[in-house]
Amino acid sequence: MTKQRTFFAVDLGATSGRTILGTLADGQLQMEELTRFGNPLIEVCGHFYWDIFALYNEMIGGLKLVAQRGINIESIGIDTWGVDFVCIGRDGGLLRNPLAYRDPHTFQAMDDYFNHVLDREKVYGITGIQFMNFNSLFQLHAMRGEGNVALEQAEKILFMPDALAYMLTGEAVCEYTIASTSQMLDPRTKDLSPELLASVGLSREKFGRMVKPGTIIGTLTEEVQRMTGLGAVPVVAVAGHDTGSAVAAVPARDEHFAYLSSGTWSLMGIETPDAVITPRSYELNFTNEGGVEGTTRFLKNICGMWLYERCRKEWPDDVRQLSHQELQGLAMTVDAFRSIINPDDAAFANPPSMIDAIREYCQKTGQTVPETPAEICRCIFDSLALRYRQVFGWLKEFSPVSLDVLHIIGGGSLNKYLNQMTADACEVTVLAGPQECTALGNVMMQAKACGMVSDIWEMRRLIASAIELQRYEPAGNRAEWAAAYEKYLKIIQ
Repeated sequence: MTKQRTFFAVDLGATSGRTILGTLADGQLQMEELTRFGNPLIEVCGHFYWDIFALYNEMIGGLKLVAQRGINIESIGIDTWGVDFVCIGRDGGLLRNPLAYRDPHTFQAMDDYFNHVLDREKVYGITGIQFMNFNSLFQLHAMRGEGNVALEQAEKILFMPDALAYMLTGEAVCEYTIASTSQMLDPRTKDLSPELLASVGLSREKFGRMVKPGTIIGTLTEEVQRMTGLGAVPVVAVAGHDTGSAVAAVPARDEHFAYLSSGTWSLMGIETPDAVITPRSYELNFTNEGGVEGTTRFLKNICGMWLYERCRKEWPDDVRQLSHQELQGLAMTVDAFRSIINPDDAAFANPPSMIDAIREYCQKTGQTVPETPAEICRCIFDSLALRYRQVFGWLKEFSPVSLDVLHIIGGGSLNKYLNQMTADACEVTVLAGPQECTALGNVMMQAKACGMVSDIWEMRRLIASAIELQRYEPAGNRAEWAAAYEKYLKIIQ
């Protein structure tokens, strides 16, 4: 490998986004962040929306910088959070900003769907997807029930990364990994289920053609070329779901690993060759999402640093001005396991005040109520580590191979305190890093599309050689964690 090639990655999370350059040459990978920007929810007229036009404008701004610097990019790839989608009209225009998955219109939608349309077991049997009230299936059910005009007039429905790719290329596709988050995809047929689509009044024609990660969607339209100063650059369908891109970048040496993608959400899982759809996976509400090269990401969503992020916004200025490491360090001075919550309790989905929600939960469950920021942080970290222990135990039940290491990737991989707590709680070696795994997976799938790497294991070897992993071993305090886990199980019941 001698030729140097540079790729443009758009990585959009539920709170912020970035544009990134990834350059690959002689087996070496370099990453450069071009731009970083916020992605706030917009609350208006009783609903929460994403500003897709602002996100598009940020993409264009990043591409303009590329042209101004005279950089030749091989391709463009886009990854985003899952489940949300955009309605496209008959004239090709976008019909409203897309509703956000935290919009309250879905709070009762899942139960209503199961009561009046199809039952839970049938839906899980088709999709193998974890039940969450904001999955696309239930969003569509809620929108249909409300007479949502954008949905009624939609010629096409495009998931977020596909909608942004459409705005760049004019091509409407349905990328496999992002479609798998919808609770409408059948992993056996590798396509959207006609029965589930019909249950919300839709047909397969309303969605773009199904494409796998690594497929070229199209090239920049003449309009975008004129705006950016670039030529007809290809746009590649990477693993459009950000977790799919992140898992593709796990720097694992072999298959004996589990992963924890730690950010606003924590997603803990394993990689399997096929979907795992059994009575036990249904009982525990595990999900089977699409991965790269035909793999399945068998995982469970856990409400991660969303708890911490929301509390941090509510604290006074003097607390917010502390660095993450300073605040997290203060948390470690508080006695362990004073207050424990179930991070996935519905009370923490999107409360008016996360601090109040945590305190009320502790009060209702007869525990010490955390008062200070340090006490609340410790409550969050203890609770997340115990939840990780629970889910990791379940994963060991399902895994066809031993799980010898837990790779923690994403922004949460920088939290050294929680990483050590996770190693202790799960009694497993933890390897933390890379932080920028989603962008790395995005770039490496583009590199695979143009033939620079052959498969996912070559991608992982290149990534492992480009970064330094932090290692955490269990500290030997097994009895303390076992007692805390028993307390956790009693509380969450």
